[in-house]
Amino acid sequence: MLYTDETLAYSIKGASKACNIGQTKIYEEIKLGRLKAVKFGRRTLVPAQALRDWLDTLSKVEAGNHD
Repeated sequence: MLYTDETLAYSIKGASKACNIGQTKIYEEIKLGRLKAVKFGRRTLVPAQALRDWLDTLSKVEAGNHD
């Protein structure tokens, strides 16, 4: 089996750090069903692809419009 250095899944704290947003917002997005997560025992993990997919659904910022 071939392994890479690519992260396959993030903890809530890791997903929060990767996106530079609060952990509460990550939990909120999971609860609302917009961000997919899985359980492994008591741990909640966010698959890396799910995090990328969720980011792609967010509103894009237009040039000169950074509110």
